Amino acid sequence: MAIPAQPKIYHIVHVQNLASIVTDGHLWSDATMVNRPPGGTVIGMGGIKLRRLRLPVTCHQGTHVGDFVPFYFCSRSIMLYVLHCANHAELTYRGGQQPIVHLEADLYRSVRWAEENGSRWAFSLSNAGAAYTQFRSKREQLSEVNWEAVRATDFRPADVKEGKQAEFLVERSFPWHLVERVGVHSQAVVDQVSTAMRGVRHRPQIEIRKDWYF
Repeated sequence: MAIPAQPKIYHIVHVQNLASIVTDGHLWSDATMVNRPPGGTVIGMGGIKLRRLRLPVTCHQGTHVGDFVPFYFCSRSIMLYVLHCANHAELTYRGGQQPIVHLEADLYRSVRWAEENGSRWAFSLSNAGAAYTQFRSKREQLSEVNWEAVRATDFRPADVKEGKQAEFLVERSFPWHLVERVGVHSQAVVDQVSTAMRGVRHRPQIEIRKDWYF
């Protein structure tokens, strides 16, 4: 399946963490976050985060997955499903999907920003936290992403599950001003997001998107 005309990328975060992101003006990589004081609500799995700090991004020598801010190529990701089910043995967060917000950005605009600001970027063809995944770092290679799997709503087939977990990666940090839309589960979360963005110059559109959730 062809690359979408205007592909988007999505980062999911607990709404309680949004205020600090807005204040900093950036999303930070895990490698950066481990050197900051603990705070906020962690929705990722500790063991997987540690593994990502060691897994190399093979297209950029000397870097590791945890050095990059990760995005999916789709909303309603498999990771969100894991948070929704809240039954994974390694998952400490049990608050469900409702407080999770999607930060949506434009893929090509993000690539341009990275290239203009000397920030390396890459993408994986499957879960970037798996030792067997493959990485790419050229725009023309985006056709190698399994876009059909990315769009799929039924991810039970193994090949679809792998392809849907492809990730877009930006080294060290990702600027808040590139976030174009915040997708949320309910009006209650709209209000929390509005409060988190109060007083800041860049205020992306907030939308209730039930179709982005399970």
